[in-house]
Amino acid sequence: MRNTIITVVIVVVVLIAGSLLYTMSRSNQYGTTPTAAPTESTSTSASPSSSSDATTGQYIVTYTDNGFSPSTLTVPNGATVQFKNNASDSVWVASNPHPTHTDYPGFDALRNYGPGETYSFTFTKSGSWGYHNHLNPSEGGTIDVQ
Repeated sequence: MRNTIITVVIVVVVLIAGSLLYTMSRSNQYGTTPTAAPTESTSTSASPSSSSDATTGQYIVTYTDNGFSPSTLTVPNGATVQFKNNASDSVWVASNPHPTHTDYPGFDALRNYGPGETYSFTFTKSGSWGYHNHLNPSEGGTIDVQ
């Protein structure tokens, strides 16, 4: 009986480790790191507006106390979208579905970020990518990558 319990525990640990390694390798495959490094993915700059300006190549989604704006944004493949937190509380941007964030592996801030901070993500796969606030999954939007 004791050997069976030990065997089951070892199998569970191996499965969890394998799952984590697989997830990390999938994230790296899409040009992102498995952690949100402040120098790459976040900044402390803030802007009161939401916009997409194809002429300057800046694509911005603003999070406020009312949710994401614009709720749908169309960008070219390879574009970087900035998610700016102008709300009074934290936000955690992540790919749908909640809570697994698996529709677009790597599109996940991997942490909440506070008012005034920005999370950026570069979209390198064409398609329609839904996202949500992991801290409040009823809030979300869509990035259409052409």
